[in-house]
Amino acid sequence: MKHARIAHSGRDLWVTVSPDNQTLTLPNGQTLPTSEAQFLAPVTPGAATYALGLNYADHSRELGFAAKQETPLVFLKGTNGFVGHNGQTPRPSDANQMHPECELVAIIGKPARKVSRAQALDYVRGYTIANDYAIREYLENYLRPNARVKNRDATTPLGPWIIDAADIPDPQALQLTTSVNGEMVQRGSTSDMILDIAGLIEYLSSFITLMPGDMILTGTPHGVHFCAAGDEVVCEIEHIGALANHLVGEPA
Repeated sequence: MKHARIAHSGRDLWVTVSPDNQTLTLPNGQTLPTSEAQFLAPVTPGAATYALGLNYADHSRELGFAAKQETPLVFLKGTNGFVGHNGQTPRPSDANQMHPECELVAIIGKPARKVSRAQALDYVRGYTIANDYAIREYLENYLRPNARVKNRDATTPLGPWIIDAADIPDPQALQLTTSVNGEMVQRGSTSDMILDIAGLIEYLSSFITLMPGDMILTGTPHGVHFCAAGDEVVCEIEHIGALANHLVGEPA
């Protein structure tokens, strides 16, 4: 089953998505065509977001890192950075090296503290897609992603919905792609993660309690393509869906 968050009649609603992705069912039973919905990022208020850098070996090599990181490179993201499906993302006027990053997102379903790897996936509620744009001009150090790179208003599209974990039997066997104006610029597989989702949950829960609604952005495969204002970017993950975003010029 899939669940989406939308704005409807002045309210913020969680809705159910039909199997063919064409219809949304509101809490009162009313239905709405997906094409007419204003999607919001499927974020739980108060939840934490943990994001991974350099968690795909091919992307690490692409950026010049020959060796794998001994421990995961984790950073936090603020909620104002998220925008929903079909939303707009501002491209800073001085950013000529802004590129999309398609990522599988795991959403925690129950409190997790010191969880073993063997039990880790039992704590996952579901999965969604993130496009965690990076702006290389603002990068101080690959091993210390500073706030201006990964925490900017509306620069992390998220959605379009959350699909139940039970409907994704193997989250480490999913194809990821990114297209810009219909041209594929990124392609990979979740099987290439350096530390898989179970390992990430085991690692994070070893020092902090993961709570329901917390999200883990699990990193991106190789493929760096710089985007311009006016571009349409679509990140797609097998069995989950396609997340569309539109880049717009940011006033100087």
